[in-house]
Amino acid sequence: MEALRLEGIGKRYGRKPILEGVSLTVRPGEVYALAGPNGSGKTTLIRLVTGLAFPSQGRALILGEDVHKTPTARRHLGAVVEAPAAFYPYLTGRENLRLSAYLTGVKEEARIAEVLARLRLLAVADQKVESYSLGQRQRLGLAAAILHRPKVLVLDEPTSGLDPEGVDLVHGLLRELAREGVAVLLSTHHLQEVSRYAHKVGILGGGRLLDEVALGSREVYRIEAHPLEGALALLRALPQVASARIQNGAILFEGDREAVLKALLNEGYRVEALYPQGFDLMAYYQERVKHA
Repeated sequence: MEALRLEGIGKRYGRKPILEGVSLTVRPGEVYALAGPNGSGKTTLIRLVTGLAFPSQGRALILGEDVHKTPTARRHLGAVVEAPAAFYPYLTGRENLRLSAYLTGVKEEARIAEVLARLRLLAVADQKVESYSLGQRQRLGLAAAILHRPKVLVLDEPTSGLDPEGVDLVHGLLRELAREGVAVLLSTHHLQEVSRYAHKVGILGGGRLLDEVALGSREVYRIEAHPLEGALALLRALPQVASARIQNGAILFEGDREAVLKALLNEGYRVEALYPQGFDLMAYYQERVKHA
């Protein structure tokens, strides 16, 4: 079953479109990362998913229920939309989580201690939040979001303001939550870190979903063929090739390598090397958003 589903969702302010016709799905145990330049619509999309903004078109479903028409759908949702999350500064971290527990129906004090431990906040749990660093408040926000064991977790830039140790901690936690069956949707600028455990990356540009990359399923090859430009044009014309581009004096392509090699040799191109190469998500992302 799909934990989260967006159906052609969009947002306009007056005549100005901010987001248009975005559709995507996240299943239990999946991590879906939203990437895009500033102004591409990532935060607007997050706000629509969490019910903080109403769509001009389309709908957002959590476990089959419309977030905007059925408010109870949000009981399955944990979210951090603003970074850092807002807390009562004159209360301690533990006291703030007790308030969150009361509002979400969590009754076990042990659960509060558990999430504080997972986010490495036990040492400052009984200090007032006003004394917390930016990174500590960011981690406290994530602790509050997972406190009630949500089935869907939605995060806007969860690692902003964190030091390298905090970044590793949050990425590790999101990986663990996915293994526990939580569906995770997050916006991020840290593609390299997220690509280590995300299942899909959605690339936003100009308010539209430009592409959706299923990580772990991309077969990328590097071929050195001459003349280079002619070989590139030939590859792009082949139905067995999904994408092809020049990088560092060679062609990187996705597709059937045997069909590519046969076509090049039949047309008289000189092929000097052909071998697998790992999928470069950052290079692919930059190519997709370049003209958005």
